[in-house]
Amino acid sequence: MLRILLFLGTNLAIMAVISVTFRLLGIDGLLMQNGVDLNLNALLIMSGIIGFSGSIISLFMSKWMAKRSMGVQIIEQPSNKTEQWLVQTVRLQAERAGIGMPEVGVFNSPTPNAFATGWNRNDSLVAVSTGLLQQMNSDEVEAVLGHEISHVANGDMVTLALIQGVVNTFVVFLSRVIGHVVDRVVFKTERGYGPAYYITSIIAELVLAFLASAIVMWFSRRREFRADAGGANLAGRQKMIAALQRLRMAHEPEALPDQFAAFGISGGIGSGIRKLFMSHPPLEERIAALQLMR
Repeated sequence: MLRILLFLGTNLAIMAVISVTFRLLGIDGLLMQNGVDLNLNALLIMSGIIGFSGSIISLFMSKWMAKRSMGVQIIEQPSNKTEQWLVQTVRLQAERAGIGMPEVGVFNSPTPNAFATGWNRNDSLVAVSTGLLQQMNSDEVEAVLGHEISHVANGDMVTLALIQGVVNTFVVFLSRVIGHVVDRVVFKTERGYGPAYYITSIIAELVLAFLASAIVMWFSRRREFRADAGGANLAGRQKMIAALQRLRMAHEPEALPDQFAAFGISGGIGSGIRKLFMSHPPLEERIAALQLMR
C-alpha cells in the first residue's frame, strides 16, 4: 500500500514540478506572445492521466497477462519432486525476504529463463522455464529463484511502473506542446487543430518515447544488479555467479515479452548505442559485480 501511495504521490509531484518550472521559466508568457493559446495546466493533467493509466493497468494485470502470454502453469499441488522442491525453495526464500508466498509456475521454453511479476510484494508470481530446470543444477536454480524473489522484495514491479508512468507523462506533454507550437507558429492555424498538429505530435511522441526508453532501461539495469546481490544473499554468492555463468553459455537466449523482460534472469548481448536500450546489463558485468561483492 505504501508503494501505491508513493506511486500516486509521485505522479502529483511531477505534475506540480512541471507546472512550477514552466511558470518560472516564463514559458506561458512566451507561448502567448507567439499566439499559442495553450492551457498548460489542463494539458499537464491530461498527460498525467494518459501517462500513468497504461502503467497502472499493466501493473495490476501483470500476473494475468503472464499466465496467458507465457502459458505459465501454476503449481497448485506439486506432482513430482522437482515441483515440491521449487515450491519449498520459493517459500523459504520468501520468508527470509519478508514477503508473502508468491505463486510458483513453470512455462514451456527450451532456453533457461525465469521472471517475476505482480502488483505488490505479497501478491506476486515467480515462474521458471522448462529449459532452466533441464539445463541448470539445483544450486543454480536456487540462485535464479533468489534473484526473482529479490525483484519482488525490492518492489521492482511498482518502481519501474512508476518510472514508466513519469516518462510517459513527459512524452505526452512535450509532444503535444511541440505539435501545438508548430501548428500555431509555423502553419498559422488560428482555430482548432490543423493537420500539422496531429502529424507533428505523433512524430514527436514516437521520437521522444524512443529516447525516453533509454532512461527506463537504465533504471532497469540498476535494479538487475541489486536483484543479483539479493539472489547472492538468499542462495549464496557462488551459486549466483554459477547461475549467471550457465546463462552465458546459452546461445541466443529466447527473449521474454517486453512487459516481463525487465524482471527476467536472462541477460542480453549488446554494446555501444544498443546497450543503452537493454533491460539487463551484460552478463559479464553482472558476474564481475558479484565477484567484487563483500
